[in-house]
Amino acid sequence: MNNSVINTARLLGAGLRALLVLTLVTGVVYPLAVTGVAQALFRHQADGSEIEADGKVVGSSLIGQSYDLPAKKGQENREPDLSKFQGRPQDGLGTNSVNTRYRLILSGASNLSADSKVLVERVTAAKAAVIADNSVGGYTVKPSDVPADAVTSSGSGLDPDISPQYAHLQVHRIAERNGLSVARVRELVDAHTEGRTLGFIGEPRVNVLELNIALGELLARR
Repeated sequence: MNNSVINTARLLGAGLRALLVLTLVTGVVYPLAVTGVAQALFRHQADGSEIEADGKVVGSSLIGQSYDLPAKKGQENREPDLSKFQGRPQDGLGTNSVNTRYRLILSGASNLSADSKVLVERVTAAKAAVIADNSVGGYTVKPSDVPADAVTSSGSGLDPDISPQYAHLQVHRIAERNGLSVARVRELVDAHTEGRTLGFIGEPRVNVLELNIALGELLARR
């Protein structure tokens, strides 16, 4: 056997050993180590940031849900359940017929430009609906009261949070629909308002799913 054949065999052997070692390290050891650390230190986040109510998982704190009334016969679009806090408009991509808690199947923005006629009409209609839905006896919502997150979707289309301003705008409606005092509902919103991460990242926010769970628990205790 000549030297070229021997050298080729050695190179192939070295390459195979390198492949096996790298496969073991990057394909087995590293994933197991990362998974182990995640489960030990960040189990809630690693398992999907699940939220439970009444002993069962009802959603994730990272994904927005729809809070609608059951569809009526022949009704194409369900009406919002105005006894619950409503989240941001969901203008992502596609629909989901399997897990009906999540209306959208893909995360994504609408990709409409700021001067898009479709976007302008959509925002205008959403603003009118917010004003109409939340104007109740003794409390009228002014157009200037409506924050941007009440009428626009997030970049993902699945934002689970709303601004404290939008949550407080809904307080009077929630109080009237559920027979609660405005002060008690306002306290509930304040208790579920989170500040900026680390004090300077992002904006104050309210998780809508957690807020609605707390509202349900409050009503159950009456």
